[in-house]
Amino acid sequence: MAKYGKKAQRKVRQVMRERKRGTLRSGRSGKRVKSRKQAIAIALSEARRSGAKVPRKRKKSSRRKK
Repeated sequence: MAKYGKKAQRKVRQVMRERKRGTLRSGRSGKRVKSRKQAIAIALSEARRSGAKVPRKRKKSSRRKK
């Protein structure tokens, strides 16, 4: 069973091209995205919003305090 759908794969490919050209911008701040990981996160988030088959985001585990 595939983890990500075709629509999500296409979105990641498109966003990676935008990053390469230097036209990909982050959400609120509008700063240019340089990080590859950040670009993939943006792509999956957009794909998730458009209804593509993308697994849910992992919940942040709370760290134990001493």
